[in-house]
Amino acid sequence: MYTNILLPVVFDKDHDTEVSFQIARALAAKDAKFTLVHVMENIPSYAAVEIPEQVFVDRRAEADENLNAMAQKLPGASSTLISGHAGRAIVQYANDHDIDCIILASHKPGLENFFLGSTADRVVRHAKCAVHVIR
Repeated sequence: MYTNILLPVVFDKDHDTEVSFQIARALAAKDAKFTLVHVMENIPSYAAVEIPEQVFVDRRAEADENLNAMAQKLPGASSTLISGHAGRAIVQYANDHDIDCIILASHKPGLENFFLGSTADRVVRHAKCAVHVIR
């Protein structure tokens, strides 16, 4: 059983967080800690200079609100909003916070993943803890 579980979430209809929550509960020790994390990808600076600062502030506030609402569905869960490349940021967060299990939803890989790699692929290959991938 795991005691410190990380659940990366994406705000789209293709990723079902309820399944992740069910699996987290099934794998959790009695006093397990759950952390929901959403990674906001960085926008290249050449594009960011053309976007008003308020857009970034509003988008971050909206993401934080959505993440907190999701965390309410998993009793005892906390939420964290981080920035960076999704795969690297999830692995780094797990390493920095002594996560012992990552439960990660994934899409069916396509040709683009052959060249670029998916977030789930990067997390599975580089995480130092157990990773459960849900498809």
